[in-house]
Amino acid sequence: MEQTVRILKAASDESRLRFLVLCTEGDFTVSDLVQIVGQSQPRVSRNLKILCDAGLLDRVREGNWVFYRLVKSPEVRRFVAQVISLISSNDTVLKSDRLRLNQIKAVRLEKAEEYFAGIAAEWEGIRALHVGDMDVETVLRERVSREKPTALLDIGTGTGRILEILAPFISDGEGIDFSHGMLTIARANLDKPGLGHCRVRHGNMYQLPYDDDSFDYVTLHQVLHFADQPNEVVSEISRVLKPGGTASFIDFASHDLEQFRDDYQHRRLGFSDNEVHGLMEQFNMTPEPPISFPGTELTVSIWSGSKN
Repeated sequence: MEQTVRILKAASDESRLRFLVLCTEGDFTVSDLVQIVGQSQPRVSRNLKILCDAGLLDRVREGNWVFYRLVKSPEVRRFVAQVISLISSNDTVLKSDRLRLNQIKAVRLEKAEEYFAGIAAEWEGIRALHVGDMDVETVLRERVSREKPTALLDIGTGTGRILEILAPFISDGEGIDFSHGMLTIARANLDKPGLGHCRVRHGNMYQLPYDDDSFDYVTLHQVLHFADQPNEVVSEISRVLKPGGTASFIDFASHDLEQFRDDYQHRRLGFSDNEVHGLMEQFNMTPEPPISFPGTELTVSIWSGSKN
């Protein structure tokens, strides 16, 4: 009862209720929330602390940045959803918050697109500097060759490399990317003998242009660290994945190389095993033990799971 009272008190303030609504949309820094709600940094920080102390929000540090997110507890998430359902969809304050939220998202997306457009021709070389892609590709080939999926989706396909290496083991392959520069290169790379069953299209990983249960296998190779809202990406992957299908996430393990934010527009400094497995479980997937490839400064991990 004491915990319930604390939660109710924390959610009873208008500003804190606004933060709860926003945190259902993804992970945000204090700076993000200051821009959205138009309040001072001390006031925003104070209210976020109250929400964290009440067990409604989690505070997650990544390098010099701190993200606030809704806790994983299904009970708390149901409570927050019920509270938000009581708010009118025409509420002017929340409409204003969502407008500024969308503006922030648009700026982030624009920066990412500018980055990708600028380095499209060098993308494979940059990946090679990060880790030994050969090891990762070998594991993916072995996995996909065993499962022989009919339909495979590669999200954030970039130059189409993943489709190229997996093409012999699939009946149909599709890649999506939001960078037109990347898609130009991918189409050129896939215009080769034996790759006619693979194609690419423009698309957004937050709103995949496919029906539910469309793919047997989904890959996300070095893309999740660009995501402003990883939970929405994983939710979409689960939606388009057939029951029993497999998803493989290839990305950096947690690290503290802050320059990746400025130099490469990375939104997240890698992920822990617990974080990725938690996302899988949250969206109806059963995770498998990860496979890791340590490097001199960075470790790349492969997290795979099957949809229940």
